[in-house]
Amino acid sequence: MPSFSCAAIDLGATSGRVIVGTWAKRQLTLTEVHRFPNQFRPLGKHEYWDIPYLWDQIRTGLNAARAKFPKIVSVGVDTWGVDYALVDRKGRLVYPVHAYRDGRTQAGLKRLANKGLSQVYTATGIPNVFYNSSLQLEETVASSPAIEKLAARCLFLPDYFNFLLSGRMENELSIASTTQLLDVKSTTWSKKALAHFKVPARWFSQPILAGSELGSVAGLPGFEKTKVIAVPGHDTACAYDAMPANADGTDIYISSGTWSLVGFESDVPVLGDEALRARIANERIGDGRYRPLTNVIGLWLLEQTMRDFATRPSNDREWAALIDSAEQLPAPETLLDVADPVFGNPPSMKAAIDAQLKKKKAKSPKDLAGYLRLICASLGQGHATAIRTFERLADRKFQRILIVGGGSKNRLLCQATADASGLPVVSFQLEGTAVGNIASQLIALGAVKDLATFRRYLGDGITQKTFQPRSS
Repeated sequence: MPSFSCAAIDLGATSGRVIVGTWAKRQLTLTEVHRFPNQFRPLGKHEYWDIPYLWDQIRTGLNAARAKFPKIVSVGVDTWGVDYALVDRKGRLVYPVHAYRDGRTQAGLKRLANKGLSQVYTATGIPNVFYNSSLQLEETVASSPAIEKLAARCLFLPDYFNFLLSGRMENELSIASTTQLLDVKSTTWSKKALAHFKVPARWFSQPILAGSELGSVAGLPGFEKTKVIAVPGHDTACAYDAMPANADGTDIYISSGTWSLVGFESDVPVLGDEALRARIANERIGDGRYRPLTNVIGLWLLEQTMRDFATRPSNDREWAALIDSAEQLPAPETLLDVADPVFGNPPSMKAAIDAQLKKKKAKSPKDLAGYLRLICASLGQGHATAIRTFERLADRKFQRILIVGGGSKNRLLCQATADASGLPVVSFQLEGTAVGNIASQLIALGAVKDLATFRRYLGDGITQKTFQPRSS
């Protein structure tokens, strides 16, 4: 049985990695060959991604991959959702790449909330959130009208890096579904949404399904025989694909990182007025099916809170000590409302948390361990609330919670989620997004029959831990 070495380019909002997955004897072995920090940067009043830096790091990572694995057969790219590059016909950037946490969409956010949201949600199945591509593009067109003539295509970030690798411009379905511009009942763009936000339809092509081959790597010596595969471009879609879930549909998933993405796989979307109020996003799996989910703010709360502390953990040993200290503290009597938009991108997360606690007439934690205890308990409750909403609206009964991502390594968060939901939480120690990325490549190459087969093989050897709910 031949072996296959595939490179996953996995870009997150705070870090990026190039990971090589070697598939042999029905087992996947991962090798991280390059890791690098990522962050949006302010320029004037706005926030932007450093695209040349990211492309340089991708090339560095691929060269490091080839040095260790001379026969890389394919490469795939996944990133966070919603952000995009506007390019001309030759693929040259014609507008800076804004970061989704830029505050420029606030006016549009309020305007849509006041008029047209129900119609847009019916058309797209995506709720009104400040980072939506629809609001970003609406602001771009309104503030820079000449862009309609300058730009020939809108490529979402994985699409753009796929273009840099292969020379081919395509919009992949899973990343397209994060935009609030895709038709919820088909795999085409919504004419109603495009018209509402005044976004030119000619900027987009018919979305392709994950697993489509885009050609060979161009312009990178040594990769002439390496195929570029359009994997699920949205990192959450990749993370969900990596879940070794039961085939009976009784598992609900959490991809836990900067955001906690709580959701499940479905043949149909979850729509209606209550779904809109619950901010359920009907994103897509790479094969065209649905991935109803809701965003809980996630470990962004902790990442940003730590900035206000001079001493913070920097390695596994220090993290373990911090979690040990937090576990010794009593459960907080007052939890944070993690749906409060004030936590989106405040100047000081600690100050924002303290202000909400003050409104609730509760005391602020005394140290970082106290904030960790509070944040994990609050996120656990946020996860539980989302799960109960899905059970009611989708008429399902979930039996387990499967969690991957950075939060899967935080036993305090896993236990808090189990306690609040009353469901066992199964934590998988795997690089979820990279594994899902590589799975799509292997299926496209014919090395694995389908996703169900890959999940079965993966589940046989994966390290996992189950957190049983404790009575209050």
